[in-house]
Amino acid sequence: MSRGAPEQDIDESALEVGTPKPAAAGVKGVLVSLQRSWEQMGLARTVRTLPLLNQRAGFDCPGCAWPDPREAEGDKRKLAEFCENGAKAVAEEATTRRVGPEFFAAHPVAELAERTDYWLGQQGRLTRPMVLREGDTHYRPIGWDEAFGLVAEKLRGLAGPDEAVFYTSGRTSNEAAFLYQLMVRGFGTNNLPDCSNMCHESSGAALTETIGVGKGSVSLADLEQADLVLVVGQNPGTNHPRMLSSLEKVKQRGGRIIAVNPLPETGLMRFKNPQNARGVLGGGTALADEFAQIRIGGDLALFRAVNALVLAEGAVDREFVESCTHGFGEFQAQAADLDWDEVRAATGLEREQVERIARMVIDSERTVACWAMGLTQQRQAVATIREVVNLLLMRGMIGKPGAGVCPVRGHSNVQGDRTMGIWEKMPEKFLAALEAEFAIPVPRHHGLDTVDSIRAMRSGRVRAFVGMGGNFVSATPDTAATEKALRGCELTVQISTKLNRSHVVPGRTALILPTLGRTERDAQAGGPQFVTVEDSMSVVHASRGRLAPASEHLLSEVAIIARLARRLLGPEHPVRWEQFETDYDTIRDHIARVVPGCADYNRRVREPDGFVLPHPPRDARSFPTATGKANFTVNTPEPITVGEGRLLLQTLRSHDQYNTTIYGLSDRYRGIEDARRVVMVHPDDIAALGHTDGDLVDLVSEWATGDGTVEERRAERFRIVAYPTAPGCAAAYYPEANPLVALDAVAEKSNTPVSKAIIVRLERR
Repeated sequence: MSRGAPEQDIDESALEVGTPKPAAAGVKGVLVSLQRSWEQMGLARTVRTLPLLNQRAGFDCPGCAWPDPREAEGDKRKLAEFCENGAKAVAEEATTRRVGPEFFAAHPVAELAERTDYWLGQQGRLTRPMVLREGDTHYRPIGWDEAFGLVAEKLRGLAGPDEAVFYTSGRTSNEAAFLYQLMVRGFGTNNLPDCSNMCHESSGAALTETIGVGKGSVSLADLEQADLVLVVGQNPGTNHPRMLSSLEKVKQRGGRIIAVNPLPETGLMRFKNPQNARGVLGGGTALADEFAQIRIGGDLALFRAVNALVLAEGAVDREFVESCTHGFGEFQAQAADLDWDEVRAATGLEREQVERIARMVIDSERTVACWAMGLTQQRQAVATIREVVNLLLMRGMIGKPGAGVCPVRGHSNVQGDRTMGIWEKMPEKFLAALEAEFAIPVPRHHGLDTVDSIRAMRSGRVRAFVGMGGNFVSATPDTAATEKALRGCELTVQISTKLNRSHVVPGRTALILPTLGRTERDAQAGGPQFVTVEDSMSVVHASRGRLAPASEHLLSEVAIIARLARRLLGPEHPVRWEQFETDYDTIRDHIARVVPGCADYNRRVREPDGFVLPHPPRDARSFPTATGKANFTVNTPEPITVGEGRLLLQTLRSHDQYNTTIYGLSDRYRGIEDARRVVMVHPDDIAALGHTDGDLVDLVSEWATGDGTVEERRAERFRIVAYPTAPGCAAAYYPEANPLVALDAVAEKSNTPVSKAIIVRLERR
């Protein structure tokens, strides 16, 4: 049984929710994180572990991908180089609670499927490989060799490699990601969906088209030296808390910050830095100089309007535009066609505020634009990000110190996964290099992304699912469709550290393969090993776990992939998989020859701060696009029509969760305690809809299909919470609200689920 875990599940929908009283961002988080650490790890383990977090001789945070300070950029790391949610992430992984064979013997899968995500996650670390065979009601222990043999047998029994998909989350190391894609392509498919498909795929599509590189163009030093930082569709206080320290430095230098968000986020209003006297004893730092409380889906209209004002002022860097860009004329002609009534309707903002924002942009000599899921999970996400790039190109803000694009990645090493080849559409140059390096045939046809994988499983075209990390069921849209798709598979395999929802939505045969966490020692036959990761600003550095593994039966991700590959591809396969498990340097030697920018990898990652991958737009104002220049684009907002009695809902995280991992039932920054099944609605909308604060309702989404019909999806028993959202807009936590997102509701060009603009009605229970 789990040690120290909650014994009872919680009827969260029945909990009382009072008037929200948001807390200030900063100091209290220290106490909360320490309390959670002590609860999960104990005092001694906490004292040993947290000082190693994000340190050069320690391990990289398993939470977000925010970069660490670098001495090469004139900055030093603090003794406590972590945030509240980073400490919680470590506590979750380094917990002393355990889920072993006796737990599974006591709990049939059908019972576990009724538990909440929070309860499942709180049970502790997985300790043994487990199998659920067809017809069984309980998972049972299985040896590693037998498990690999079973998976290989099932995969080889498919009609072809494309009947399997191989999912990856952002927690995977560079070494594991590189081996995983090598195994999958050696098997014969490019079906490599990953969590990036559901978050920053829109950023990659927009940036690749406009500047030629699908990554951010700034360093941490650039951000902190900016005159103006735009923080759009992002809540750093919860999702990237260490970013608040950088924003505080911007303010201390006299820089300004614009926050664009449908909700007022505490972290962007006032930050009490626990690492200085002003944060502990004083009133903290007011961060946002301008808060634009935008209507959901109105960002493209806002940036079009700002761009029109910048053009009207003549505030264009003509030298940069003429020498480095393409398409300015077409962009300029469209920008003049602006209807302020349409801007007001789309954004909910007054013209005076838009003009203030434009003036701040015009007055800034160094501007950084940051964004996250609030932009990327809209239907017009790619067009919106392209319009943000238009603004920066006009002002010459690419390839300039203190300026550039900054898509803030949400999961540690999600960017590294893509660099290492985890993508269903890797370019020919990478595939050819992989083929030449290992002397194996590599498939060229594009594979399936996350949404298309679910569709393929649903239709029976995919019959096997292998997931390395993450919680696929809780991360994806249209929960009912996803669960049905997985249950229809002949085989599901989950490589995981902890119990989660995906383990209790099994295929006809299901395996759980437990792996080492980021915090744990990785000892192989060749001696102690370390892994590498890439942060949100293209810095590659080492990570070394220091804790004893949670169980003697765990294998590292590298070992799991290497052993599975040997069984799947056979002993005569040209790749010497056994070498990789023994010595991770051998993996990095291959990475150095295959992955662009990774030459001399083994030496460079042993530097104290690692190394920075090349980025031509940032480094030399060189743009590897189809035109050879940075591209202006023409983007036309398409209004979202919301009928009478409906709201536009976005899904988001609470302050007590990271991605699909739920640490607790508190959303301290929003003043909501002990509840997750809540819907935040503006008080005026609550009254207009005939409800009162605290009413219990069902959320019913309405999705207009291509044939003119309207599909409805229902999420039951949500408590209404009066909250100062943008009028006409609402918000609810995921994964609880994921059932409302239609599988076919995706962003144009990127196929990312539209979780930020769901038309809903509230039905009283």
